[in-house]
Amino acid sequence: MGNMQSMMKQMKKMQQQMSAEQEALNEQKFTGKAPDDMVTVTVSGDKKMQDITIKPEAVDPDDVDMLQDLIVAAVNDAMDQVDAQTQSTMGKYTKGLK
Repeated sequence: MGNMQSMMKQMKKMQQQMSAEQEALNEQKFTGKAPDDMVTVTVSGDKKMQDITIKPEAVDPDDVDMLQDLIVAAVNDAMDQVDAQTQSTMGKYTKGLK
């Protein structure tokens, strides 16, 4: 019975650590960039866009598709950074679980 209580304490401690690390991750900011920094976006660790900056030279009324592609590239870059940091931070808790 003592072994079970010890395991439960360890699980509770691990849950608290996971929660604290997830909170810290959510507060981090990640900046994604399109080629030549034409578009930059900032997202939080919980994948909410905080800011977007578009250089004036990226805005060409005759080539809206390029601007759209630059925005997508910048957002995807930021999201990839969040995913990598999440895996790095939280992956230790899920390693070996399927």
